[in-house]
Amino acid sequence: MNSSNITALGGGVYEIDTLLAGHSGITAAYLILADRPCLIEPGTAGSAPVVQQALSELGVGADDLASVVVTHIHLDHAGGVGDIAALYPQAEIVVHEKGARHLADPSRLMRSARMVWGDALDALFGELKPTDSARIRAVEDTGVIDLGGGRRLESHYSPGHAKHHVGLVDSGTGDLYVGDAAGIYIPETADVRPATPPPDFDLDTALASLGRFRDLGPQRLLFAHYGPVTEVEDTLERSAEELRVWVDAVRAARDQGLELDHAVAMVVERTKDRYAINSADLDPELAAKYDVLNSPANNVAGIMHALDRHA
Repeated sequence: MNSSNITALGGGVYEIDTLLAGHSGITAAYLILADRPCLIEPGTAGSAPVVQQALSELGVGADDLASVVVTHIHLDHAGGVGDIAALYPQAEIVVHEKGARHLADPSRLMRSARMVWGDALDALFGELKPTDSARIRAVEDTGVIDLGGGRRLESHYSPGHAKHHVGLVDSGTGDLYVGDAAGIYIPETADVRPATPPPDFDLDTALASLGRFRDLGPQRLLFAHYGPVTEVEDTLERSAEELRVWVDAVRAARDQGLELDHAVAMVVERTKDRYAINSADLDPELAAKYDVLNSPANNVAGIMHALDRHA
């Protein structure tokens, strides 16, 4: 194992930087190298060759991968599922039942993604290719993925960020793969920022999912964005607090009748001192990197959408 984008996390777990659109440290895939190897969050279509190379270096060949699991079907997490399914023909593809049909027929998902991302979509994500529906296993409120040797990965429905979101608990390590349900963790500064994109974000549902995560009693949180966190309770608490702060700020902007761009400016101003990444002595490139996927505009739009829905 010599690649700089592979990090051993213990317990047979490896973090793989998927190098989203050439950026390091934005999106992580995870390989559980158990008796039945499992890939969690394969990343984008553009990242599939990077992930394949990493699996190869870790000794996982085309017929060795037993399962591919996604926390949800947003393209930064699941855009590469079709490519990975083709490269690993024995692997079962596991997804929440609300996302399964979009992996089998991605046309509607790709259309809506193109409306959000426009011309940036191809460079950032590429095209989600269809997966044979016979290979897709849809899980409901809970599900079990067999990792072999008595080890299991358990899925727990956790909507709020997306209505097809699951968290995943590894019985062997106590790791909880949080997807985007606990927001974005920035390892360079230990900031936790919310991830509240349209159209599914809902505050009460998101807070309930964080409560469910806390009740699972995980040993460690593994963020897709980005990396492992051992301060479990504190991080989940901060995640909930950030959601409340952002929703309050957007509600204030909405009550003033502000247009979206003015609302974004107001919310950024109100929240900027909460995050070390915004401090003057840090490279602004770092903040810009995390804004690629988690821009304030996207978050504010998602919260506005939710407030309008509840109005």
